Amino acid sequence: MAITTPQFHGLIEALSQVLSFEHPADAVMSAFFRQQRKLGARDRQLISETVYAVLRRYYWLCAILEPSQPTPRNLAIAALLRLRGHNLREISELLNDKEQTLATELKGRTPALSLSQQAELPQWVIDKLDWPEADLIALGQALQQAAPLDLRVNTFKGKRKKILAQFADEGVDAEATPYSEIGIRLGKKVQLKDHPLFVDGQLEVQDEGSQLLGLLVGAKRGEMVVDFCAGAGGKTLLLASAMANRGRVYALDVAEKRLKNLSPRLKRSGVSNISTILINDEHDMRIKRLNGKIDRVLIDAPCSGMGTLRRNPDLKFRQSAKAVAELNVKQASILESAAHLLKPGGRLVYATCSLLQEENEDIVQAFLAKHPDFRLLPVAEALPKVELEMGDYLKLYPHLHQTDGFFAAAMVKNEA
Repeated sequence: MAITTPQFHGLIEALSQVLSFEHPADAVMSAFFRQQRKLGARDRQLISETVYAVLRRYYWLCAILEPSQPTPRNLAIAALLRLRGHNLREISELLNDKEQTLATELKGRTPALSLSQQAELPQWVIDKLDWPEADLIALGQALQQAAPLDLRVNTFKGKRKKILAQFADEGVDAEATPYSEIGIRLGKKVQLKDHPLFVDGQLEVQDEGSQLLGLLVGAKRGEMVVDFCAGAGGKTLLLASAMANRGRVYALDVAEKRLKNLSPRLKRSGVSNISTILINDEHDMRIKRLNGKIDRVLIDAPCSGMGTLRRNPDLKFRQSAKAVAELNVKQASILESAAHLLKPGGRLVYATCSLLQEENEDIVQAFLAKHPDFRLLPVAEALPKVELEMGDYLKLYPHLHQTDGFFAAAMVKNEA
């Protein structure tokens, strides 16, 4: 089907805005579509999918465009022809003579690629990972794929076996996630917003890896639990349902908007044991009032997000080695503050959606060196029902586990 003029011009404009990398791509695209109200559903789908294809394969597109510049217009042409399966006839009327020549040449170009271009990862990330070349390429190729749609069963309201049976009756392609005992993976993305199971709060959208982070906390009925960087509350809701709505979960965050976004999800979930607390930073006095009173703490720390490139491919262009170094200071500070909340015998889980050692093991090891009253809890002990061969840390990778990239360490405060 031929690409229309509004689609082509809309794609170029969207790429122009996204490729400035000043703001997250999803926010830029949402604002773009709000402004372009004349675009229909098919137009929006084509533009959105092509923009994300460009972000995922940007280095390769730049390589096949050489010596031409990777302008938004050239990237649009290359992506439509080489990534989206369109032929030259479908776009020829939109191109000038020079672009016609470029488009014709693009069909046969197979340039030699550097490791960075093969893995679609910035050189600074490759340097920091310091993995064997084959592993880097496998990781990079997995990060170029769109993430599957994973769901979490709200165990306070529903059971996975029953929900899977209902999906089977409805003809929905769904299966149990391989690691999380409360997860469901859909074979095809479906509209969930109006599905009765979603409306009723029996299901939430949550990556299987994120579910495992919540399960690593091991929250039990009647306990006092803190989700230190709660965000929109996906893991908060998991903790509350795991506790069968008994005890108390404190959801802390510095962003009021994120905490407000939890409200409709909380109402749908049926749990009422969550208290949201807006804080200024990790040193807020409202946190210190809980010192020594908490059974379990989850820190999903602010990080580079390098493990989420399947969903947020623009992050690799918006992050830098310098930004990671600045995050390290914040990560260490948050871990230090959160540790004071725990009772003796309490469990502390430090987690990121990063692949980088300096955001993960290095932060944990520095903390343990400073705090001999804490010890690592091996993953096999913290997640006894999960069939994962892990040592001291939970490490999840898209090319090995089909989840986002996650790291987590569970630590126990020694009894006095």
